[in-house]
Amino acid sequence: MSILSDIIEHNQAFVEAKAYEQFKTTKFPDKKMVILTCMDTRLTELLPKAMNLRNGDAKIIKNAGAIVSHPFGSIMRSIIVAVYELNAKEVFVVGHYECGMTGLNAKDVLNKARSRGVTSELIDTLQNAGINLDGFLTGFDYVHDGVVNSVKLIRNHPLLPKDLPVHGLIIHPETGRLDIISNGYEAIG
Repeated sequence: MSILSDIIEHNQAFVEAKAYEQFKTTKFPDKKMVILTCMDTRLTELLPKAMNLRNGDAKIIKNAGAIVSHPFGSIMRSIIVAVYELNAKEVFVVGHYECGMTGLNAKDVLNKARSRGVTSELIDTLQNAGINLDGFLTGFDYVHDGVVNSVKLIRNHPLLPKDLPVHGLIIHPETGRLDIISNGYEAIG
C-alpha cells in the first residue's frame, strides 16, 4: 500500500466516526496570535503543547528554519493576513535548536538536486536569469541569528503596525523548553 492509500483509508474511517468533531473551531485564533515556526517534525505536537495551545488558539505558519526570507513573500503575506483579517494581536517567531537550516549551503543542495535529475544547464539558466540560488538555498550559522533576523524583518515591515508585539523564541526539540530571544513587549515599550 502507498502512503496516499494509507491516508485515504484512514481518512474515510476518521470522517465516518466523526472524529473531526473534537477539532471544530473558527478561522479566528482564540489566543489572537500568529506563530512562525520551523517545519521540523519534532515540533508538530511538541510546540503546541509547550506553548499551551489547543486547536484553534493560533495561526501557525511553518517553513524551513522559521525564516522570513523576503519582505513581500508568502510568509509575510500570511502574517499580514493573520493580523488584519484574522485578528492576531501578537507574532511569535519560534526557531529551534539543532535546526537543519544551520549550516545549510546552496552547493550541497544543488549537488543533491543534480543527483535527482535536475540538470546543470537548468541551474545555470536560473542563475543567469538573476535568481540568487546561493541566497535562496542558504541557511544560517546560528539559530539565534535566524530568529533575530526574522523578528527584525517582521517588526520593521512597512505594512504592519508599530505597536504589534513580535517575539522571538527558541525551543529545545527534545524537552520543549522555550528561551526568549526577543521580548516584543519591550521592543514596543
